[in-house]
Amino acid sequence: MAGRARKTAPAPLAALGLAEGDAVIVYLQAPKEKVWGLLLSLQAAGLVLRCIDLAAFDDWMRQEARRDEPYLGLTTLFYPMGRVERMEKDESLGPISSYSARFAREVGRSVRAVLGLEPDRE
Repeated sequence: MAGRARKTAPAPLAALGLAEGDAVIVYLQAPKEKVWGLLLSLQAAGLVLRCIDLAAFDDWMRQEARRDEPYLGLTTLFYPMGRVERMEKDESLGPISSYSARFAREVGRSVRAVLGLEPDRE
């Protein structure tokens, strides 16, 4: 094998077309729940998200749009792979806006800016 370039396996996130910090929707089982959040890590054992229950997303978005005192927000959680049923990237598709795009449109700032992960361009 001398002289041959060794192929390296792509990182788990890159192989899925994902990167750290991408917005995702995760469908969980036992108990059933859906969460929206930013993907921090994906490993064989599970995934780490900074997330909020999907049912509370709109309330959080309205809270941020009104600049109310925060009572809802994202938390950092680990979900074992045995609970993960499905994960999809939060993307706009045709006329259907992603959750991230809806948030930016309603709040006037990106999710990442609200969380202090990028400069606020107000």
